[in-house]
Amino acid sequence: MRRRTLLTATAAAGPAALLMGLDDALAATPAPPGAGPLDGRLVGARMLYDKGAHAPLLAALPDLIADAHSAAASRQSLDQARLSAVYSLTSAVLIKLGSHDRARLTADRARTWAEIAGSPLAAAAAARELAIVLRHQDQTDAAQRLMSSAAAELEATELRTDATAAAYAQMLCTLAYTAARSGQRTEALAMTEEARRAARHLPRVVPPGRLFNLSPAAVDLYAVGVHWALGDAGAALEAGKNLRPEQFPTAERKARMSTDMARAWWAWQRPEQTARTLLDAYRASPGEVRDRPAIRSIVNELAERHPRTSGVRELQAAVRRA
Repeated sequence: MRRRTLLTATAAAGPAALLMGLDDALAATPAPPGAGPLDGRLVGARMLYDKGAHAPLLAALPDLIADAHSAAASRQSLDQARLSAVYSLTSAVLIKLGSHDRARLTADRARTWAEIAGSPLAAAAAARELAIVLRHQDQTDAAQRLMSSAAAELEATELRTDATAAAYAQMLCTLAYTAARSGQRTEALAMTEEARRAARHLPRVVPPGRLFNLSPAAVDLYAVGVHWALGDAGAALEAGKNLRPEQFPTAERKARMSTDMARAWWAWQRPEQTARTLLDAYRASPGEVRDRPAIRSIVNELAERHPRTSGVRELQAAVRRA
């Protein structure tokens, strides 16, 4: 009880303070508090992620990890896959915060438990998080090998369901962006088109609770990132010109659409459009602007270089208020 009280008290201090509590849980799995059914709590944790509510999510994760470990002692594949999903979610939020060493640890654990469970979808989710970490750690070759293997393993299942088809398309999107970050233009663009083909029959509105909430619009959003990573801001803006917030099911994805477009506007040297689009992102999900180091950096650069540009003061004030 004391640990949980301390975590709740520290939530107001923001994600940085809460990382210490998560470190403790990762170093030595705490005693399970038995705080309720895991499925519902995992859904709730994902909802926090989807809102960009990073501090409350970090506060919830130590107890969730503890109870998921306790449940996995059953040696039932579903319980083991659930523990993998908890670790994948932990990696995802740590990546958002730029805590890549921690994210590497949790992604490795997610992969291990997915393999034990024998769950293709859990394994794909864990592989994706690890590949993203590897990319941030400048290990793009290893990230590409990992994602290529994950895509091949999913394809071998013959993609009989929308859930596996969405997972496969997601692997291709991540692979395309990884290739783009390493300057492999031909491979990145080809993989983006392959992802479009893989996603063309997916529902435009993603059903609630799906592990990979990919849709045709989400692939188009990845194309924005691919072109930006390749250094072609004009193509990035063209790829995203028809995207709209209502095409994305969560606040996190709506904000991500705006931050990706803002990066392209910034690379295109358009400070007013950059500020306006970042404000759109902040209104959708403050955490996507406030907590991501790369996006905060753009806000700071805007304030330094273009303090009188429309929207810059409002944006800077919004981030400071948070």
